[in-house]
Amino acid sequence: MPKIAPFNAIRYAPGTDLQAVIAPPYDVLSGEDVAALGARDRHNIVHVDVPVGDEDRYEVAAAKLSDWLVEGVLVLDEQPSLTIYRMNFTDATGSPRAIVGVLTGLEVVDADAGGVLPHERTTPKAVTDRLDLTRATATNLSPVWGLSLASGLTEALAAPGEKLGEMVAEGVVHSVERITDPARIAEITAILASDDVLIADGHHRYSISRTYRDEVREARGSNETEAEFTLAFVNELVADQLSIEAIHRLYTGITIEQLQADLADCFDFAPASPPTPATLTEMVELGRLALLSPDGTATWLIPKDAALAGVRALDGAYLEYALAASTAEVSYQHGLTEMLDLVASGTVAAGVLIRPTSLAEIQRTAREGLLMPPKSTFFTPKLRTGLVIRPTAALA
Repeated sequence: MPKIAPFNAIRYAPGTDLQAVIAPPYDVLSGEDVAALGARDRHNIVHVDVPVGDEDRYEVAAAKLSDWLVEGVLVLDEQPSLTIYRMNFTDATGSPRAIVGVLTGLEVVDADAGGVLPHERTTPKAVTDRLDLTRATATNLSPVWGLSLASGLTEALAAPGEKLGEMVAEGVVHSVERITDPARIAEITAILASDDVLIADGHHRYSISRTYRDEVREARGSNETEAEFTLAFVNELVADQLSIEAIHRLYTGITIEQLQADLADCFDFAPASPPTPATLTEMVELGRLALLSPDGTATWLIPKDAALAGVRALDGAYLEYALAASTAEVSYQHGLTEMLDLVASGTVAAGVLIRPTSLAEIQRTAREGLLMPPKSTFFTPKLRTGLVIRPTAALA
């Protein structure tokens, strides 16, 4: 089971306009996004989390973080705490939703050691940027998102903590509350430590934390430093605490005709109406995928049970299996509008809309120690960066 560690958090000073200084996670930001956020406030977290400039940008970011602490822009908590993080929003069906979890230190474990589990295979990604930034700032800036398989966490977080502030982004109210009461901290950490945590989002961030931990161990000759843990948002793996959307597939390196031929062994085809948001619901109801062609037409892909027998009941797994011998090269895109625009532009041969992964399949993945195909799940809303910063070394 994973170890859980409350910590002395770094936070923006009381009274700070969080709307001006909090940002989305670095990996969803474009250069234009970073510039706009940076222009919003000179203390916006992107100035540290997404440093721009020359080779010394990480050292500049570290110096800026240090200056903000000295100036009182950021404040270090006097005692270890947990932070309740709530996200309140209206989902795609128009229903009000409330997701609650806790920001804490989550143990960094070796691959396959158990306790903290990956839930999907990851695609190759450069890790130098995040590792260099962690080395320079000695902090965890963006949290990993973990799903606790333990029961009772949602109930334990129902009562409010010390309210610290809130901000609104894309219709989602993000709010944080501090917990310092030792008894309540003990209750929550005991729940978290009683079962595995499944990484929902931030696999690369967690991998970087492992590399950083190993470097600190070698440099300090100790495995009892703050680098043994990383910043994580953990909520309970239950239906009302998850909002999961699909990450669709785009294909290049092939013609649409050849792609259809490659898919024909595993799918039946049927004409479909031009996709709308309602199509995504219809796909779930009918048990189908949707192939998007550059000419604007759409085709239902109806899985052939016999051909796909033995393949896990995941659309991503179905497509991997069907195209295992194909020349098609796959990339990933979230959002129906973005998919339609890319396919219509002719820059890709075709797109395939897939269905969101079910809660049951996520739970099965965790309990059986299996891995889903890359980009199987898109957890929403996206966590904000800057609400809590976790030091990985003692601060003077």
